[in-house]
Amino acid sequence: MTVAPASVIDWLLASDPAIRWQVMRDLTDAPTGEIASERAKVATEGWGAQLLALQGADGYWGGGAYKPDWTGTNGTLQLLRRFGVDPVVEPVRRALRLVRENVLWEYDDLPYFEGEVEPCINGQAVAVGAYFGEDVQGIVDRLLTEQMADGGWNCEQENGSTRGSFDSTINVLEGFLEYERAVGGNQEVAAARVRGQEYLLERRLFHRLSTGEVTEPNTGVWVRFAFPTGWHYDVMRGLDHLRDAAAIPDDRLADAIALVESKRDAEDRWPREITYHDRLDVEMDEGEDLPSRWMTLRALRVLRWYHGS
Repeated sequence: MTVAPASVIDWLLASDPAIRWQVMRDLTDAPTGEIASERAKVATEGWGAQLLALQGADGYWGGGAYKPDWTGTNGTLQLLRRFGVDPVVEPVRRALRLVRENVLWEYDDLPYFEGEVEPCINGQAVAVGAYFGEDVQGIVDRLLTEQMADGGWNCEQENGSTRGSFDSTINVLEGFLEYERAVGGNQEVAAARVRGQEYLLERRLFHRLSTGEVTEPNTGVWVRFAFPTGWHYDVMRGLDHLRDAAAIPDDRLADAIALVESKRDAEDRWPREITYHDRLDVEMDEGEDLPSRWMTLRALRVLRWYHGS
């Protein structure tokens, strides 16, 4: 069962393998073998293959671990994870071996899979490492000690912040979910993740807990949808995480779902409304404020999860 006209599904499928296999899994309920066959192409065709080919002999993309923000090693590995590239195929294993052996963070030259100091960056490193089968236990242990009383995380906590932030929290939540999958479940991590999800849900994904006002009222970035997101939070990213975590939808999501619905155009497509990156090594859609396959895929699977179809 789908939640989109056949014309929209056809439009989504007329794309890169990174999108096609997720459409088949999340929207059309294709047979498992067909999904796996399509997913296998991500490492050898299109955007995924292009990114893998750009890795330097020293293991880095873009010459740095975090910098440049969007074309460096961390940003590229995040994209490959979003593409769903198969972690066990040889081109990917070779790429990850080079990262493990060579890539150091700009902060204190720490090895990539040992993390650094900011929870939002460490959450990304956990997501990448866990997805690709690397040992990130040390980063997970650190993040568990850094969860705040309100259930969130904040990259400014080392500077005295005592309240969580949406941006930091979503990065840690995604990392913890990947870690749980990688190790086959972990009660302590799952409990921390659920507390973090409650941090978002108590705020209805984009409201202030104290006043109920919409957060980011001046810039409105959390209610404008982007892909890729980097470290940035938005309502779609929060919803897509809850879907991925198989959370049970409740009334606290009504405003967020209504926001998603309001952005559907006359042809049942969604635009990319904001661009955070200055450049990417692969160009994935037509541009800002135009129909985006990534945004449409994410919106449709969120609505499918929420409405239970």
